[in-house]
Amino acid sequence: MIFIIITAYREERTIGKAIEAILKQTNNKDFRIIITAPDEETGKIAKIYEKENNRVRYVKDEGKGKPAALNKVFNWIKNNFPSNKERDIFVLTDGDVHIGENAIGCILEKFNDPEIGVVSGRPISLNLREDKWGYYSHLLTDVGAHETRLKRIKEGKMIVCSGYLYAFRIGLINKIAENALSEDALISHLIYEKGYKTDYAENALVYVKYPDNFKDWIKQKRRSAGGYNQLKYFVKEKERMRSFGKETKGLFRIFRYPRNIKEFIWTVELIFYRLYLWFLIFRDINLKRKNLKEIWVRVESTK
Repeated sequence: MIFIIITAYREERTIGKAIEAILKQTNNKDFRIIITAPDEETGKIAKIYEKENNRVRYVKDEGKGKPAALNKVFNWIKNNFPSNKERDIFVLTDGDVHIGENAIGCILEKFNDPEIGVVSGRPISLNLREDKWGYYSHLLTDVGAHETRLKRIKEGKMIVCSGYLYAFRIGLINKIAENALSEDALISHLIYEKGYKTDYAENALVYVKYPDNFKDWIKQKRRSAGGYNQLKYFVKEKERMRSFGKETKGLFRIFRYPRNIKEFIWTVELIFYRLYLWFLIFRDINLKRKNLKEIWVRVESTK
């Protein structure tokens, strides 16, 4: 059985598109789509799909954050669909993105290798590259994420999966820390610690709208990059895909990306934005010890 879990919050404008993209790829009885959201607006739309298709289920979460919502869904699935088969898979995605054609098939194909425990899809930015914040979204997804994952897989190293689209074997993770800022990074590391390999399905595309202003960019990156820094409190594994040190060492790579003077200037500016971001992360995690609710802030321009 394949369980595709869509986590959402106030995604009434996009959840339908996310569900439809998945339904097109999951035509047989071995798939179940589970939508979880705390708000009534998103829930109403999810219930419409639940009523029309017996493979769709809505599980209302309690609004305590994404990790808590996932834990509730994991437990719900365990109680309603008991299974310990390693061929059974959780596929996780969000209600404000939509997957590309055959993305589910591309990810599931990787699990033919019994040593693979978790697989990442590939985020693709929907923003225009001509805008500075759109340019950053393309640079960071193409160079910072895509090229890094390809390189690390080629070298036999672990990768951190993208929370926009990833999958793992049922039974490897039953519960995650509910104060985790980046549950995708945490799950990736925990599965790797169990002796399984991580992998990358580069053709499993997921289309994402990224922030279009500085305030929202900081909100999103503060949470995602901060989650990597927080890992030291949850996992023993010292191997990291992202850190301030690794980002500094790979600095030269981003200067291969600009196509013109304008993009080159934006790239230089990005260095200072990232330095400020890492300062905020250090302060949040190490000095102020902020919790999930304080750091997790809705980013409106990504909707």
